[in-house]
Amino acid sequence: MATLLHRLPSTVAERLPGRFGERAERSVVGVVRLHGLITPAMSPVARSVINLTAVEPVLKRAFTTDRLVAVALQINSPGGAPTQSALVADRIRGLAGERGVPVLAFCEDVAASGGYWLACAADEIYAHPTSLVGSIGVISGGFGLAGLLERLGVERRIYTAGSHKSRLDPFLPERPEDVVWLTDMQAQLHEQFQNWVLQRRGDRLIADHAELFTGEVWTGVAALGRGLVDGLGTLREVISTRFPDAEPVLIEGRKPLLARLGLAGVPGMLDRSGFVEELLAAAEARAAWARFGL
Repeated sequence: MATLLHRLPSTVAERLPGRFGERAERSVVGVVRLHGLITPAMSPVARSVINLTAVEPVLKRAFTTDRLVAVALQINSPGGAPTQSALVADRIRGLAGERGVPVLAFCEDVAASGGYWLACAADEIYAHPTSLVGSIGVISGGFGLAGLLERLGVERRIYTAGSHKSRLDPFLPERPEDVVWLTDMQAQLHEQFQNWVLQRRGDRLIADHAELFTGEVWTGVAALGRGLVDGLGTLREVISTRFPDAEPVLIEGRKPLLARLGLAGVPGMLDRSGFVEELLAAAEARAAWARFGL
């Protein structure tokens, strides 16, 4: 009998009485993975990037799933571009408002900087005791190559219309006024980050704001003690308690073209300029993860 039922079309099986019909009518928690560096750059090979273009189709599918009772965000990100962090978070809030369902965020290895910005888009945030959470700050980095060019006998030439068109050129000596401009820009972005956390977390924040917004990162246990998260636990543990009659369903997007063709990572599939761009993007991502010892 079980074999026969297994072969029936789903529309027929849903009409059958007993446990088969009950299973077909179970509520659903749509699970969306937000894994990787937050960056506007798209890659024909890599999947581990987060930006609005990449994740919006998946978010739409998650929030329009039948029998939906909640959406869960699996977050594993060291952060990245502030604008993309805000765009994705705003889209999550918009879809949640349209569908009227709660959103739960689950911090995995890291939900730091922009990763924590994404977590704050949820109504509730959970972390593993060993997760790294927080890093509510702004960081910029680069290299100064002026001395290297001089030793190589290379002269940098750049021409602009507008006195501020070129700033922080890595091939020219650093100018103090450019550093002032950069730190002022960072302060503005930091203030927006703080306002977002205050808006989303409100009275749930326990620690003094001066401590929370230093850019420090904490374990899940320490983050709970500061009100940055609402509880400790894994996605399945929390979902089984909060929604005992619901089934977590992973919602995924389409793979990149090269990955679908089985050619991702095959030498020669990118031209030289593309290879260099991929190499630089990989180095940037590696540096972002390395800040948290990963």
